[in-house]
Amino acid sequence: MNNIKSYVENNRDRFLSELIDLLKIPSVSADSKHKPDMLKTAEAVKKNLLEAGCDSAEICETPGHPVVYGEKIIDKNLPTVLVYGHYDVQPPDPLDLWNSPPFDPVIKETEIHPEGAIFARGACDDKGQMYMHVKALEYMTKNDALPCNVKFMIEGEEEVGSEHLAWFIENNREKLQNDVILISDTGMIAKDTPSITTGLRGLSYMEVEVTGPNRDLHSGLYGGAVANPINVLSKMIASLQDEDNRITIPGFYDNVKEYSEAERAKMAEAPFDLEEYKKKLDIADVQGEKGYSTLERASIRPTLDVNGIWGGYIGEGAKTVLPSKAYAKISMRLVSDQDWENISELFTKHFESLAPKSVKVKVTTHHGGQAYVTPIDTLEYQAANDAYAEAFGKDPIPQHSGGSIPIVSLFEKELKSKTILMGFGFDTDAIHSPNEHFGIWNYLKGIETIPLFYKHFTKLKQAE
Repeated sequence: MNNIKSYVENNRDRFLSELIDLLKIPSVSADSKHKPDMLKTAEAVKKNLLEAGCDSAEICETPGHPVVYGEKIIDKNLPTVLVYGHYDVQPPDPLDLWNSPPFDPVIKETEIHPEGAIFARGACDDKGQMYMHVKALEYMTKNDALPCNVKFMIEGEEEVGSEHLAWFIENNREKLQNDVILISDTGMIAKDTPSITTGLRGLSYMEVEVTGPNRDLHSGLYGGAVANPINVLSKMIASLQDEDNRITIPGFYDNVKEYSEAERAKMAEAPFDLEEYKKKLDIADVQGEKGYSTLERASIRPTLDVNGIWGGYIGEGAKTVLPSKAYAKISMRLVSDQDWENISELFTKHFESLAPKSVKVKVTTHHGGQAYVTPIDTLEYQAANDAYAEAFGKDPIPQHSGGSIPIVSLFEKELKSKTILMGFGFDTDAIHSPNEHFGIWNYLKGIETIPLFYKHFTKLKQAE
């Protein structure tokens, strides 16, 4: 492993060029018109895995978008690392807020990334971070430094809830057997403060539809006499949180884990500058559940947020219409030990109860997943800790993330193995937003660090 830094530096331009080619393909899983792009991306990932050193790679069909599977088995008696990533990306909308086209990657210097960052949809989430693992494998195979077996499972439906991943695992359980699952779809605190994500929030994603009259009405002739679904929906949503920003759904907090003062104090050791946080977001103040810090609100507390709301006339100019329907998409980030299906049922029951007789309500559950916590006293975590310590010169900080990767709990249930989350993005990388980007330093540092995990994990596993 001694020459990994020089190998990364010598191949820097090629590593960037290959990632840029991958980012040019608009693999938006939520939009059916991009199905050809999804297949094109899967083919590219398969080709990249083979070129990096996999003995075999294949595109595995599912009822939805395919999974790309690859493997390099050097000795069946050695440990096996299963790398998970996803090649699908979020829709790029709203396009007018991008400073450059989302699928025409550009490298620009920023205050946080003076060495440059790649701006494109999927740059950080997750093509850039997934591709770090491909290049890490390339280094290990070309330099005879792969100490164990490796398998890749790169899916195409993560951004739409991994709807068919459970089906794929059930039908390929033996093929996917492993000793640890390695994922880079999270972040780290800062260049000089490495961190390992040890907690993920769960998710329940809902859509609601409120219907009033059987057609759009003239707001002058009917306004004030017939319920306006947008007005009603707005009031219903507003009532879902109280003045302390606590969620009002009965039973919502029944299984929320309450951390001790000592545990909260440990979490607070992570460096955080509230004024800098507000400055980066261009906001005058933060908001959230009373009695908790900003970091706690964004990691160990559940949330309810409206992700989209629409209805009526939104075109140019004026149209005095009382709409027939109004809609909203609402997500709830959950913490252990909340069950996402139970929360979805509680939400549905409560939201339906809020509706006045003047409207009809339909609630749809789209997808969800459980929260996940990685213990820090395991061999797997120790291997990751040692890898970061070697690459960065200091131990990483264990950190709870506010994000959700629902399939992590699925992996533990179905494959009986622990997951290690080695993310290299920053919280300023604008994932899911216009102008998503991934620092060149972060990308290359990930390639440098990942092989060290293989080394330390194999050493510790063999010493058991």
